[in-house]
Amino acid sequence: MDDNKTCESCSENSCSAKERKLGEEDSAFQERQALTQRLCQIKHKIMVLSGKGGVGKSTVAVNLAAALSLAGKRTGLLDIDIHGPSIPKMLNLNGVPVGVKEHTIYPVAYDINLKVMSIGLLMQDRDQAVIWRGPMKHGVIKQFLKDVEWGELDYLIVDSPPGTGDEPLSIAQLIPDADGALIVTTPQELSIEDVRKSIGFCRTLKLPVLGVIENMSGFVCPHCGKVTDIFRSGGGQRMAEEMGVPFLGKVPLDPDIVNASDAGQPFISSFASSKTADIFKQVVKPLLHLKPREAEVEG
Repeated sequence: MDDNKTCESCSENSCSAKERKLGEEDSAFQERQALTQRLCQIKHKIMVLSGKGGVGKSTVAVNLAAALSLAGKRTGLLDIDIHGPSIPKMLNLNGVPVGVKEHTIYPVAYDINLKVMSIGLLMQDRDQAVIWRGPMKHGVIKQFLKDVEWGELDYLIVDSPPGTGDEPLSIAQLIPDADGALIVTTPQELSIEDVRKSIGFCRTLKLPVLGVIENMSGFVCPHCGKVTDIFRSGGGQRMAEEMGVPFLGKVPLDPDIVNASDAGQPFISSFASSKTADIFKQVVKPLLHLKPREAEVEG
């Protein structure tokens, strides 16, 4: 597959957006066309999942997106955590206006290579709770893919809420040719048990597991640099080996990650020379060599 392939360069027979499904109404067909044509401009789509909350999934998503951007890749970061969006705070984007013109939404440009979209950017009151059922969440996620002017991207990183509920299911169904998922866990058994379910979720949906990242794998003392295994270490790696999926690395519990997130800056750019930043760079390396994945043809 040509890495630069878009809907404009697809043949009439190769692009599913150009074929009406049996019994499909005009509005549904046009909507599916718009979604597919938008996604055709994005080479790689990667979901960041976790089976359990509090494992630092959004921190990993932000730093992976920032690492890709620093590598010169045109990157989008989509936050689909409808009930607890944290990306705007982590990138100091709270209050930054989102451009809207007719039926098009323009993502916020964090830097020259990184665009960001989150429900948190559209809310006037940061304390307002979003109380939506599944169909409404599915609708807004589809809108983030179909109506947001992402432009041509090398990578779209999707930060999903924890678990295997509405949001991860919606994004997996809406992006059938997604490259796969990165699974974030912490080392302790309580987290790993839930992460196993996330891997099972991916397998059920035929979504490739690109790898497991063990976050908070040891505490780095800010004074002496010694690493203490508060949550043990290696649990994520053992689980990945047992389940036959790639293990990408261990990210320690580094106080500077917390400081950078609270300051609204990606850790990997704020502390680029640190050992922990080097780990993030190693984690992102396999993503830089991905080959585009073809969507499976529906029967």
